[in-house]
Amino acid sequence: MRQYIDLHIHGRYARATSRDLGINTLEKWGKTKGLTILGTGDFTHPKWFDEITKLTKEDENGILSSKGGMKFIWQTEISFIFTQGGKGRRVHLVVLAPNRQVVEQIIEAMLKRGRVDYDGRPVFGMSCIEFVDLMMGISKDIEIIPAHAWTPWFSVFGSNSGFNSLKECFEEKERFIHSIETGMSSDPAMNWRLSQLDGITLTSNSDAHSFWPWRIGRECNVMDIEELSYDAIIKSIRTQNNFVETIEVDPGYGKYHFDGHRACNVSLSPKETNKLEGICPVCKKKLTIGVLSRIEELADRKEGFVPTGAVPFRKLLPLSEVIAAANGWPVAGKKTWEIYNKLLLTFGNEFAALLDAGKEELPKVVNEKTYKAILANRQGKIKVKPGYDGLYGIPLIEETTVSKEVKTLDEF
Repeated sequence: MRQYIDLHIHGRYARATSRDLGINTLEKWGKTKGLTILGTGDFTHPKWFDEITKLTKEDENGILSSKGGMKFIWQTEISFIFTQGGKGRRVHLVVLAPNRQVVEQIIEAMLKRGRVDYDGRPVFGMSCIEFVDLMMGISKDIEIIPAHAWTPWFSVFGSNSGFNSLKECFEEKERFIHSIETGMSSDPAMNWRLSQLDGITLTSNSDAHSFWPWRIGRECNVMDIEELSYDAIIKSIRTQNNFVETIEVDPGYGKYHFDGHRACNVSLSPKETNKLEGICPVCKKKLTIGVLSRIEELADRKEGFVPTGAVPFRKLLPLSEVIAAANGWPVAGKKTWEIYNKLLLTFGNEFAALLDAGKEELPKVVNEKTYKAILANRQGKIKVKPGYDGLYGIPLIEETTVSKEVKTLDEF
């Protein structure tokens, strides 16, 4: 049975998250999206931990269920700021845990090294090597996944504070790293260009900071698991068995795909950045180097290489974005919601509408623009104006969706 699994989200106590984000809203919108399982998000935060334990019930397989039947597994994200190899490093790690008992041991261990109550994603000064060693001393069932592995500021391969390899980051503890999270600004095809990642499972998750359907589940993992359990999910991550595919947004939709300066309205491809030697043509300061350039820097294979046995992926933009772009409406506008809710009423959830709704049924529910856009999205054919320096990319279905022009190298 296919399970749609989003393993990285946040709760209401993390910075820059919705105050309305709670277990009940996650239940409602997780089901609306068509997700089977969500990470709990932020289990190290005491108030969020209390909310999780009060509003869910854990079974013997490490699966938590809310009153309305949404499934969760224990998950948090932790930030590490430290010095290694003579350079300041900033890396975020996703942590999955098999049950409440192990979660409580993790919290106890982290409290001995700092505070966990000021942010859902706490910051610690230890290295990734130290942290992995600490976790493996608690339980080998804990899964540690480098979060949004390519974003410039806080990631294992980030252009500003990351490493050039997993080996460099984790040293002898690399053997405990089975997966990385590709993040929105890269997709598996980009990661396949690095031979060092052969054998590493490429997971995709939303890292959602709100419950809206264009955030939660925008990227997720599809596994063929008959009986849901923590062990089955972790086994699929570690071995790739029963790992069907990942759902990915177009990497251009991510906030750090291209290089650029948002303050200067400058967006550049890697080739354009190289011509400028990484300097912004407007303010003459160093550009924020995006994911595509970082991939180019570390890749040892040409574009198009596919490793033997690679888990496939599907490019899919969120339904709200597709409706909005097709019609020139705001993503959270009233007309967008009307069509979105009509599709949900007809097909049950967002993934069913995006992936399974028949070509004969769709035109009866939505207008022609939306119908054609959903089919183009299903085929991965919607073009995206690439995001850069913290700005999301823009789906290009109608010219009216391009709300703000950015300068390219040719314009200077």
